[in-house]
Amino acid sequence: MRGKMLWALFCLVLALLPSQTASVAVMSVDLGSEWMKVAIVKPGVPMEIALNKESRRKTPIAVCLKENERLFGDSALGVSVKNPKFVYRYLQSLLGKKYDNPQVAFYQKRFPEHQLVKDASRGTVLFRNSEEMQYSPEELLGMVLNYSRGLAQDFAEQPIKDAVITVPAFFNQAERRAVLQAAQMAGVKVLQLINDNTAVALNYGVFRRKDINSTAQNIMFYDMGSSSTTATIITYQTVKTKEFGTQPQLQIRGVGFDRSLGGFEMELRLRDHLAKLFNEQKKTKKDVRENHRAMAKLLKEAQRLKTVLSANAEFMAQVEGLLDEMDFKAKVTRVEFEALCADLFERVPGPVQEALSSAEMSLDEIEQVILVGGSTRVPKVQEVLLKAVGKEELGKNINADEAAAMGAVYQAAALSKAFKVQPFLVREAAVFPIQVEFTRETEEEDGSRSLKHNKRILFQRMAPYPQRKVITFNRYTDDFAFDINYGDLSFLGQNDLSVFGSLNLTTVQLSGVSSSFQKHMDAESKGIKAHFNMDESGMLLLDRVESVFETIVEEKDEESTLTKLGNTISSLFGGGSSEPNANVTEPVQVILSSNQILFVTYTWLAYVNAMSLPLSAEEAVEKEAVEKEAVEKEAVEKEEEAPAEEKKEEKAKPQKRTKFSENVSVELQVNDILNPSLEAIASSNKKLQDLTDRDLEKQEREKTLNSLEAFIFETQDKMYQEEYQAVVSEEEKEAITTKLSEASAWMDEDGYSAVTKELREKLQELRKLCKDMFFRVEERMKWPGHLAALESKLNHSSFFLRSVKLTPEDDQIFTEVELKTLDRVINETTTWKNDTVAEQEKRSPTERPVLLSKDIESKLSLLDREVYYLLNKAKFAKPRAKAKNNSTASESSSKANSTEKVIPPKEETKDKESTEKDQSEKHVGDEL
Repeated sequence: MRGKMLWALFCLVLALLPSQTASVAVMSVDLGSEWMKVAIVKPGVPMEIALNKESRRKTPIAVCLKENERLFGDSALGVSVKNPKFVYRYLQSLLGKKYDNPQVAFYQKRFPEHQLVKDASRGTVLFRNSEEMQYSPEELLGMVLNYSRGLAQDFAEQPIKDAVITVPAFFNQAERRAVLQAAQMAGVKVLQLINDNTAVALNYGVFRRKDINSTAQNIMFYDMGSSSTTATIITYQTVKTKEFGTQPQLQIRGVGFDRSLGGFEMELRLRDHLAKLFNEQKKTKKDVRENHRAMAKLLKEAQRLKTVLSANAEFMAQVEGLLDEMDFKAKVTRVEFEALCADLFERVPGPVQEALSSAEMSLDEIEQVILVGGSTRVPKVQEVLLKAVGKEELGKNINADEAAAMGAVYQAAALSKAFKVQPFLVREAAVFPIQVEFTRETEEEDGSRSLKHNKRILFQRMAPYPQRKVITFNRYTDDFAFDINYGDLSFLGQNDLSVFGSLNLTTVQLSGVSSSFQKHMDAESKGIKAHFNMDESGMLLLDRVESVFETIVEEKDEESTLTKLGNTISSLFGGGSSEPNANVTEPVQVILSSNQILFVTYTWLAYVNAMSLPLSAEEAVEKEAVEKEAVEKEAVEKEEEAPAEEKKEEKAKPQKRTKFSENVSVELQVNDILNPSLEAIASSNKKLQDLTDRDLEKQEREKTLNSLEAFIFETQDKMYQEEYQAVVSEEEKEAITTKLSEASAWMDEDGYSAVTKELREKLQELRKLCKDMFFRVEERMKWPGHLAALESKLNHSSFFLRSVKLTPEDDQIFTEVELKTLDRVINETTTWKNDTVAEQEKRSPTERPVLLSKDIESKLSLLDREVYYLLNKAKFAKPRAKAKNNSTASESSSKANSTEKVIPPKEETKDKESTEKDQSEKHVGDEL
């Protein structure tokens, strides 16, 4: 039985293993506001950053949509300097925002070259690219995610669909839904939306799991990126789990953030400062701030300036042809830069204090503050932060740019079924509290009725997730509605509240409550239960709503466990069916008393314990029941011995109650950001697919065009090379040269505007014309090496055959047929080589050769097969036993002993040396 179970388990594991053709790689996307980093895990490549087409480890989040051209990353940034209106960047701040959100107006102020319009159906934002084409931020982000998947697939060299995507910890429900919608458009299966601060903490903990123990360690990660700043307090310690035993765990204890504090705001202030300096130089009458292209050039220089000033006290900013062909050059010092951003630096400690407040901790409890994010490299940021936290130094022992991507890809591998990683438990925390609100009619003391508004906290601030919650409504018997809203957000500043969006999430309308009560009028109501789930991505879901009832079930008297066990044991002694069988002699019935049953049972249990046999689950339950029954029997016997007046009255047997439920219909009304309709989703998918198909067609055309150009130029050059001139006739050379010249002229006139089909046909025509010439050249180039290899193989094979033939007959291990076969193959190959080479020498170089490289390779394989067969046989063959005469016996004595009885040699043990075997294998005779 155990063998069958193991075999079934093996088959199950084998079935779950991914096939070699299936994709098992997973990826992560660290989705920042300015940059994205892509990491992959595949068999043989554990956690690696995927390089982009420019071999860089991070890629700008930028999309260029210009006429029939779509570009991403650095290519799109290059266009942004010349045509900024066609390049879309910093999309993160517009996700999940309505058109009237102050964040949209702030974005419009930063990027005046874009035209933002309102989506009439959802009230969100649209980028108006042209009269015909409009794109939502989700669609543009979907393009970016699809591009990131392409980078991961090129790096992994296999298809990838599963991904873990990072989002800021302060993203609310609408913003997280927007990211999921973008991923759906891109065809990416999101395993989890992980907060970027959590991903950083996971990456930190994975490589330091040996330092984590049962003592809690509190670490603060301070992450200042391009657009926002987040401070997170993480607690590391080991915990015991039922599934994995003792494992390390990280738990988010506190989070503080500033949505608008980041490096991009510093760059914008530097850009405006450079624009002011250029206007003061009065090289032109125009205001540079009114020219979008000039401001884009200044922004690019400001980004470089910020980076350089982090390591230098001053730097000379310069832009060629900034405006009206006028160059710009000005010196900027670090002191000036810090003065421009003085108010920003004052906000640096804010997220730290907010994180401590949400965690209800003090700085003394924080062991270390670790820097994350590119903007933490600004010296003034580090100076202000160090003073605020009061530590000796700030931790810089983590990759500030790639930590989130690496932590997210570890989580992706853990969530994927294709990889097995060491468990590292993650407990996220809900930054914003969520509550349920409902209105109920109540009766006052004076008999009047009024409506009372109730609130129940569903998830408190910093509540861990994933987690399930159930809320019970006890006083409703009719259909009703309740609202799911955000809770107390007083900890947010006024600016954060203004851009937060709607505080009302969903209105839930229930129907079927009244009918369920009418259907079960005889049962007792236990309320209306709403089951909520906050999943690993931080998304709140309403799983189901049900009416729960309880009723009394009449329970029949059941035999006690002791009685059942007694009946079983009695049946072992002959008791069975109560009805006798006519054809079978009725066994003798053995009736056991209760004391005898206990004795037999205890004897059986003692035997089991003595034999050290493990009890099954049923046997363990029976053992516990028997012991309990014995104790109760002993108590009853003592009670019977006591006086009758001291006996207690038997208590009434409790009634058995059972619960059952009936599902209630739920209708959800989204109150923050409406989900796109099915028609809108289909339209968006088609829009993105059309762009992808167009890009693929463009790439195919460029590839075919480059191949045609290269073929024309390379073949024209080869026609003057000696090895090609030797194999081509004058007529053939003239035909090829003419066709190449015509193709080159066609390329100059029409080729660069031709469609892919025309280019492909032209290339195929030229390849067909030159095919025979290339074949002859290729064959002649292979001859020397192939013939030398064949000659060497023939020599070695002949030498091997001669050596084998010289072996004495008694030692020969090969049969005559085998040796003749090798001899025949050697002779046939030698004859073929000589005849074919001679025939080839008679032919003209311009004719098709008869000596082909594939035939030589076939002859080599045949020789190898025959020789290796004999060599393998010799390798595993056992030597024959030799019969030796007694060295001391004379020739005459040998004849005299010819009639001696021969006793075979005794078998020696296997561990003796071979020399000992030879000495022992002698004929021993007994004299007659």
